[in-house]
Amino acid sequence: MPSSRLLIGPLLRRVVGTRATVWVETSAPAVVTVRTADGATGSAPTFSAYDHHYAIVVVAGLTPDSATTYEVLVDDEVAWPVPESGFPPSVIRTRAADDRDQPVTLIFGSCRETTQHATARKLPPDALDAYARRLMADPDAARPDLLVLLGDQVYADITSPTVRRLLKRRRRRPTGAPATQVVSFDEYTKLYLESWRDPEIRWLLSTVPSVMIFDDHEVIDDWNTSASWRADVRVQPWWAERIRSGLASYWVYQHLGNLSPDEIAADPVYAKVTAAEDATGVLHEFGERIDKEADLAHDTERWRAVQYQWSYALDLGRTRLVMLDNRSSRVLESGHRAMLPPGEWSWFLDRAHGVYDHLVVGASLPWLLPPGIHHVETWNEQLADSHRPWVARLSERIRRACDLEHWGAFRRSFDALAELFARLGSGTPAGPGARVGAGPAYPAPASISVLSGDVHHSYVARARFADRSVRTPVHQLTCSPIHNQVPAGMRPLMRLGWNPGPAGAARALARSAGVPRSAVRWRKLAGPYFGNAVATLTHRGRSAEVVIEGTTSDGHLRTVARQPLSEPA
Repeated sequence: MPSSRLLIGPLLRRVVGTRATVWVETSAPAVVTVRTADGATGSAPTFSAYDHHYAIVVVAGLTPDSATTYEVLVDDEVAWPVPESGFPPSVIRTRAADDRDQPVTLIFGSCRETTQHATARKLPPDALDAYARRLMADPDAARPDLLVLLGDQVYADITSPTVRRLLKRRRRRPTGAPATQVVSFDEYTKLYLESWRDPEIRWLLSTVPSVMIFDDHEVIDDWNTSASWRADVRVQPWWAERIRSGLASYWVYQHLGNLSPDEIAADPVYAKVTAAEDATGVLHEFGERIDKEADLAHDTERWRAVQYQWSYALDLGRTRLVMLDNRSSRVLESGHRAMLPPGEWSWFLDRAHGVYDHLVVGASLPWLLPPGIHHVETWNEQLADSHRPWVARLSERIRRACDLEHWGAFRRSFDALAELFARLGSGTPAGPGARVGAGPAYPAPASISVLSGDVHHSYVARARFADRSVRTPVHQLTCSPIHNQVPAGMRPLMRLGWNPGPAGAARALARSAGVPRSAVRWRKLAGPYFGNAVATLTHRGRSAEVVIEGTTSDGHLRTVARQPLSEPA
């Protein structure tokens, strides 16, 4: 057997109590061991699929409220840290056994093209690189509890010059696949290798726990915009391999690490891949099945929930984070559109209710867009449901051409989320009009925040509800991109979306089409900022604050917005 080494990782994913999970990819089958300086250890054999080799190691026996360095051994040989890197040691930090009074710090953002894209497009400096360098410069400084990545961690449809050269070499014969886009599982692995081997990012992911959710570019731009989009793409000869490879690789590289140690042990896919000598068939079948299961969400007669769920939840101190899948299982049938199928929405309602100080909902797509853009999306959805076929067809073409597929274009879900936040924010029990599964009354939280990305600009907006009993401040916190940029011609349009005049005209347009008055309005508190950025959400007791930092031309970070999010005590 050839000797093995680390290809990607280590990625420190979850720290739960006195246990932590560490994810790696190795060059050959191996046993991976993680050993901390204070004696906590964990080992796991790799599982293999598509001639690639992975392990997720559960490290047990960590000391509460501590910070300890660690090393990774591959077949008993130290593979991490890399002595010549010059980077500070990677550290696993635990919270106190009773962490209810400890502050919680989340950093978040979305849309990170690999730094190799800069060779072709001259993108501004990478905000996550800048954040990593700042941490390296002061290893003793306080570290965030969690890095929350909100989509487009890799771009399957916008590849770097390096990946394009690889695709050109591999596809010497015409295959029908897009020439510059990845399709196979092995091609997907090159995206992660390119992105996560960036030295600063590799170190950051080794020392700050992270959770992730996909957006469209992990599969393809505007993934599941509408039923007609889905029907059109599925006839493409390369699509079946693309979707199963995209979902399978997402499970391996991103989703598996989102799970706690107990959730990993209970995951049926993990049980199958670790039991198989070669899990290629397992992941092939999984990716194919998940896409077919998504069809059940589109079947309005059965309204059946999908069997495998990408959404997940976790608690840190008195903060609850619920991450939502905005993409794979949308209900797309006219008149019944929804961001989540009914079963998954019921799961979300259960997790959203509880005793905590702060609720954070991670959603790759902003719930609150610039109002002018939001009302155009609601207008378009209303006309797409028209009984006049020509109006519906034209509206569908506009929906797809203009990317009108955010929460406003799924008005049923937009309103349901507003209703949920109003109920939580008033501390009222589920009333006669509440959705099934809403649960009993709980104390109103100190803050509710929706973290999002996607739109390539950053802003803070506050929701205002018609129901005056809503006491909890509810905010939309959008931070995007980490490393990308919005076309210059789009910026005036996005600014206009916040202007009361155009926003009022768009609202009137939507009302003229029959869109009912919304129970929520919102206004911008900070932004929009169009540079590369990373944001920090901090909870201390019942106070909350967000800081958005953008990159300077020399690759440092500067504060572009600082906004308190909770009412004075």
